[in-house]
Amino acid sequence: MLRITEIKLPLVQAETLKHQDDKIRAAILKRLEIPESDLIHFEIFKRGVDARKSHAILYVYNIDIEVKNESQILARFKKDPHIKPAPDTSYKFVATNTQASEHRPVVVGFGPAGIFAALILAQAGFKPIVLERGKEVRERTKDTWGLWRKGKLNPESNVQFGEGGAGTFSDGKLYSQIKDPKHYGRKVLQEFVKAGAPEEILYISHPHIGTFKLVSMVEEMRSTIISLGGEIRFDHRVTEIDVQDQQVQGVFLQTGEYLPTRHLVLAVGHSARDTFEMVYNKGIFVEAKPFSIGFRIEHPQSLVDRARYGKSYSDDILQKLGAADYKLVHHAKNGRSVYSFCMCPGGTVVAATSEPNRVVTNGMSQYSRNERNANAGIVVGITPEVDYPDHPLAGIELQRQLESHAFVLGGSNYAAPGQLIGDFLANRPSTEFGEVTPSYTPGVHLTNLESALPEFAINAIREAIPAFAKQIPNFDLADGILTGVETRTSSPIRIKRDDETLQSINTKGLFPCGEGAGYAGGILSAAVDGIKVAEAVSLSLNSSINSLK
Repeated sequence: MLRITEIKLPLVQAETLKHQDDKIRAAILKRLEIPESDLIHFEIFKRGVDARKSHAILYVYNIDIEVKNESQILARFKKDPHIKPAPDTSYKFVATNTQASEHRPVVVGFGPAGIFAALILAQAGFKPIVLERGKEVRERTKDTWGLWRKGKLNPESNVQFGEGGAGTFSDGKLYSQIKDPKHYGRKVLQEFVKAGAPEEILYISHPHIGTFKLVSMVEEMRSTIISLGGEIRFDHRVTEIDVQDQQVQGVFLQTGEYLPTRHLVLAVGHSARDTFEMVYNKGIFVEAKPFSIGFRIEHPQSLVDRARYGKSYSDDILQKLGAADYKLVHHAKNGRSVYSFCMCPGGTVVAATSEPNRVVTNGMSQYSRNERNANAGIVVGITPEVDYPDHPLAGIELQRQLESHAFVLGGSNYAAPGQLIGDFLANRPSTEFGEVTPSYTPGVHLTNLESALPEFAINAIREAIPAFAKQIPNFDLADGILTGVETRTSSPIRIKRDDETLQSINTKGLFPCGEGAGYAGGILSAAVDGIKVAEAVSLSLNSSINSLK
């Protein structure tokens, strides 16, 4: 197979997601200067968008092809960086198990990292046991709507806890900036397609799925794990890890059960604060890490579309490219970085708390991205060295303080405190909504957000919003809405692990995994980390099994 990169075709000639095959075929033949009879097969590996000229937007393709006389073509184009052998992106298991064994690995948490750790272990024949403190995804969805519609929180079943993890109630973004030399991301996308995701996620440059599709996909992946001998237990919260002589021996559950294991994958997500405290108290090495705090900002989606598509803005462009997004960064005068986080085109701001009497915001979109508003986190980076230096778990305490204060500012009923952008910039309380209706439920209580974040963060965001308006005209729209607070951008701790074995640096048999452990950020990177950890567990299990023969 060959891979041709940078084949550019005008967007106006495309269908909704790509050009028709005959146009792509013609471009390949022209690029390689070969007759049609020499082209055996082709498939799109990646499709991006070049919108640098808004009046002439292009689709940019990387295409894998099978041709006659491949070696001759490579020799003819040996100096062309855009025509090379296609890399092998197929997944290869590092170890497999074909015999019954008492050495069953245990995976704690069933978000993206836990799902893929369990899936790879199951596919490799190791029959994992999964412990998830929350409920299966359909029941979890009902509980989540209970908070959104009725203001009733279930601390064990919500946006953060339950089958699918926090990513289930998000935009379902499936792209990341992680280095991926072994193409684990491809394995993730292929498994998602097997589970029911649209096939275009395999090739579009910024794929997303949306909540409704994720629900059914998670169920299908659960069924696959079970069919391969895995076991999944919902409503099973781990209360203590049994560690003896710096080796994991098993886990104690809230049910009173003790489950022995010497291979424990800890993939609990970034909001399992009680688990973090338990891990720290067991003497397992934990360190504080940076995260970010801020607000959700909402504008009319049409404002973002017009800014991004410029002269090309039309119904046809929207149909082909979908609702526009943005990614913004500003370095404030006080030394803080302000940036957009988890931008959700055509989405909603959601209640994402997991603890009583606290308010947390996040963003979510469906696959269609056709809601009226665009929203994103506008957040400020903070570090343990400067902002919470006293204790490895001090970042958690800071989060809790901000979330508790937001609960009070919002009226102590899970409504979120909000303020119009114009009022926020002028430091005056908001009293009535303008043209932008906030999407957050249970509701938004207008107030002054001046006290919702530390002074340095408020000042940095006030400086950043007008600066962002130079890139997105009217980003400082007076009637736009800020909703507080965004505190769960990433885990505030890292359970440090050895780079080679991926086990805790001072607790053998404990494999910290995913976003909660401090090794991922988002669905794709968490899933990839789940694969890496599953491979490390597989190798360790094989070594344990062979040593007993």
